[in-house]
Amino acid sequence: MNRYPLWKYLVILVALAIGITYTLPNFFGEAPAVQVSSGKATVKVDLSMQKQVEQILAQNNLQPDGMFFDMSGQSGSVKARFRTTDEQLKAKDVLNRALNPDPNDATYVVALNLLSGSPRWLSSAPFFARPMFLGLDLRGGVHFLLQVDMKGAVDKKLDSLAGDARTLLRDKGIRHGGIDRDGERLTVRFNNADDAAKARAILADNLRELAFAPDDNNITGVFTDAARKAVQDAAVKQNVTTLHNRVNELGVSEPVIQQQGADRIVVQLPGVQDTAKAKDIIGRTATLEARLADPDAPRNPRPGDPIPFGSELFTQGNGAPVVLKKQVIFTGDRIESASAGFDQNQRPSVNIKLDAQGGRVLRDISRENIGKPMGIVLFEKGKGEVLTVATIQSELGSSFQITGSYSTEAANDLALLLRAGSLAAPMEIIEERTIGPSLGADNIKKGFDSVAYGFAAIAVFMMLYYMLFGVFSVAALAINLLLLVAVLSMLQATLTLPGIAAIALVLGMAIDANVLINERVREELRAGASPQMAIATGFDRAWATILDSNVTTLIAGLALLAFGSGPVRGFAVVHCLGIMTSMFSAVFFNRGLVNLWYGRKKKLQSVAIGQIWKPGSDSQGTIAK
Repeated sequence: MNRYPLWKYLVILVALAIGITYTLPNFFGEAPAVQVSSGKATVKVDLSMQKQVEQILAQNNLQPDGMFFDMSGQSGSVKARFRTTDEQLKAKDVLNRALNPDPNDATYVVALNLLSGSPRWLSSAPFFARPMFLGLDLRGGVHFLLQVDMKGAVDKKLDSLAGDARTLLRDKGIRHGGIDRDGERLTVRFNNADDAAKARAILADNLRELAFAPDDNNITGVFTDAARKAVQDAAVKQNVTTLHNRVNELGVSEPVIQQQGADRIVVQLPGVQDTAKAKDIIGRTATLEARLADPDAPRNPRPGDPIPFGSELFTQGNGAPVVLKKQVIFTGDRIESASAGFDQNQRPSVNIKLDAQGGRVLRDISRENIGKPMGIVLFEKGKGEVLTVATIQSELGSSFQITGSYSTEAANDLALLLRAGSLAAPMEIIEERTIGPSLGADNIKKGFDSVAYGFAAIAVFMMLYYMLFGVFSVAALAINLLLLVAVLSMLQATLTLPGIAAIALVLGMAIDANVLINERVREELRAGASPQMAIATGFDRAWATILDSNVTTLIAGLALLAFGSGPVRGFAVVHCLGIMTSMFSAVFFNRGLVNLWYGRKKKLQSVAIGQIWKPGSDSQGTIAK
């Protein structure tokens, strides 16, 4: 009656093994480390950089505790772990001098970091066990509040629409006296009212973001409220996406980058020690521009050679000089998508799609410049670097293809750079907070002390009140905590102070299920059932109540997860996972222990479950022999 089949005990053993394996990394703590990543979008870090870092450290008598190559992020990174912070700081200086001989043009980002101290066998195949990520309040790090320049976003969009208006009027053969922008107002001047009326009808049909109105022989266009809001929302979302790409260079585990209000972005970087480097990367501006190559410029110009008027000198890849015209064909915000593929000859290529306005301008320019090269330039920190130069083979439109001597990997990298785009609007850091590792460690100590003391108090009460059944309940509670930490580690969830509060709450909810089971068993004993029958019936009848209470609580947790943000979501994640692990431990695991202890005793006379009231008796009876 009260015996588990072998497969159920095997399930319990497998769950215990998984719980122990994936909980272990959380006990090794973190070690100081140095990370080397790309400082330029056109530079990629690969395995050869790992060998170079090893050689530089060896030449300076620095022996890392571990060396890791991380493929995550846009361009990869190399991480070296050290035993002490002194070695960490020395390694950073050594690597920075060796990899960036020109301090004004940093090719690589050398940043301080923290890595898990788990042994290699635990973090590699077949386990891949890693610790939970710790939030800013536990690990320390930096917090930025960024203000997005909404006026700059609107002005940039209005400048783009002014260019579209010029193209439209030229295509329709309508002469105008110029297009001016005054604040958020676009004014198109004409010599007569007829041209103004024709132009107004054309612009209103094609530039729906603006509301055009007559003004003598001129027409003026201003943003509609819906269009202005759409431009501002798009600017914030694009900036959030770009910030995610940049934060990858710092190797931050589980960064928080989210919109706050209409025009602000919160950036939280747990574990970052180099605040200045973080500010430099986050505040970096980058733009993409497509330009024609200057056919009159020398093929291999030197720094002292004269550059034709209206052109600029850039470098490509390994420093090869390229002269491009200053006239911009389209910018990065016109690119809707970019993907790697193959052309008709099965050569790697990059497929680019522009929006309607960008495609219209490119069609006009390419029609007049077939057979001439066009370059795409990435501007970062005020410096431009040519990503690619390709010859225009035919008239281009909104969708076109770039081919050349690319490998498949190079085509993928170029597509990624084109998709990453740039900041849609400038941003300013209006709030900055740094939480030191010592404060984070203090928060961890207090949080885990509260969980430990709560667990100890529950354990004492349960063992005194329910005796051996209380011991089973405490064991199930410990397994619940073990499995919860293991699941959080497997999911690489971020643990914050609200998450620790949720763990404390989960302990109370999990022990509540055990109390229900124990009281049900007591009720059956009071009713005169045999001990074996009382155990079986008690577990079966308690199950429905436990399921109802946990499902209703889970619904509340899912609501917090769906509609909450920040700390609320952190609480909700731990809360929901804790409910599921508690149902497994309280019912399945706890019953397994009881069955293992009592199930083999065919002539069981009593169970150790504390004192109960005997029917028809004025005093307490004890079922604890």
